[in-house]
Amino acid sequence: MMMRSYRSFGEHKNYARTIPAFLPRISEASLRINEPNLKEKPMSATTTQLTYQDILHLFQETSLQMKETDRLIKETGLQMQETRQFMQEISREMAERDKKLSKQIGALGNRLGDFVQEMVRPAVVTLFQAKGIDVREVYPNISVRRNGGGIEVDLFVVDGSQAIAIECKSHATTDDIREHLDRLRKFKDFFPRYRDLELMGAVAAMVMPDDVAKYAYRQGLYVLAQNGEMVEVRNDDAFVPKFW
Repeated sequence: MMMRSYRSFGEHKNYARTIPAFLPRISEASLRINEPNLKEKPMSATTTQLTYQDILHLFQETSLQMKETDRLIKETGLQMQETRQFMQEISREMAERDKKLSKQIGALGNRLGDFVQEMVRPAVVTLFQAKGIDVREVYPNISVRRNGGGIEVDLFVVDGSQAIAIECKSHATTDDIREHLDRLRKFKDFFPRYRDLELMGAVAAMVMPDDVAKYAYRQGLYVLAQNGEMVEVRNDDAFVPKFW
C-alpha cells in the first residue's frame, strides 16, 4: 500500500509563491494559441447590434426629416409665388408711371411747341421779307380734314403768289423733318384754294441740332432757330428753296 506523502505547511507556502510567476507565461501562451482566430475574425470594440426598436427609431427620424423637407419646399414655393406677384405689381406700376410721364412730356412738348410758335410768329414776316419773299399774312394753326385724312400747319405765311408752311418744334429731329416733307406733299390736296401758289416749307425750333438743320437745308426747307432772344434764318445766300 502506497503511502501518500504530505508536504509541510512551509512547502505549500513556497508553492503558492511560484503561481504568480507562471501566470504571465500562461497568458502569453494562450494568446499565441488564439492568435489565428483573432486574425480571421477581428472584433471592434465599438461594434453594436441594432435592435428592432433602433431600426424603427431610424425610420421615424427619416420620415420626420422628409416631412420637414416637404414643408420647406412648399414654403419656398409660396415665397417664389409671392415674389413673382410682387414683381408683376411693380412692373404694372412702372408701366403706369411711364404712361403718365409720357403724357406729361407730350403735354410739355406741345406747350413748348406753342411757345416756339408764338416766338416765331411776329418775326416771320420780317425774316422772309429780308430774304426777298414779300409775305404779309400769317395764319396760325390751319387745319383741314378730307376723305378720312387731314393735316395741320403751325404757321402759314402767304402773299399773292407764294406761301410758306412752317412747322414749330421745341427740339427738332430728322423725323420731324420727314413728317413735314410729307405734309408739304399733301398740302394742296387738302387746301385746293392754294393750288396756284408756289408753296415752300420751313421748320422752326428752340433747339436745332446741326445734323437736323443740315438735313432740312438739303431737303430745300428754310431753317429758323433761336439765337439768344432772337430768331434767325440759318439758310445762306446759296440756298435754293424747294417748291411744292
